[in-house]
Amino acid sequence: MLIGELSRRTGLSRDTIRYYEKRGLIKADPPVSQFNNYKQYSEAVWRRLLLIKESKGYGFSLKEIGELLELIDEEGANCQVFEEKVQAKLLEIERQIQALRKMQQQIFQKAERAKLICQPRVLNGNCPVYTAIGNKA
Repeated sequence: MLIGELSRRTGLSRDTIRYYEKRGLIKADPPVSQFNNYKQYSEAVWRRLLLIKESKGYGFSLKEIGELLELIDEEGANCQVFEEKVQAKLLEIERQIQALRKMQQQIFQKAERAKLICQPRVLNGNCPVYTAIGNKA
């Protein structure tokens, strides 16, 4: 099938498919005609793209997906390996959530301090909080 049909069947843009090919995640079949350079994609590529799309839904990066695809190609992507990868991804996401919560708390505290600095509110001229930031640089 040509890239247009592959795009339609997977819901991925042509640019995304080309990018995945450039990254080595998929491979087109060699052109069948000497008169044009149209790439042909097999059903296996279609299935692989669906797998990539599903893996992105699990939050895996393209690098991680590439590693998973290598395991699949070597028939080493058993259920235990998959479960370990998913658990590792969940732990990574939890760490990111904790870091974001910490950042949120820090911003909240700074905003509360800024409110105190801005009392009474300065309606003309620059906010003293911004002015203080600029003077620290």
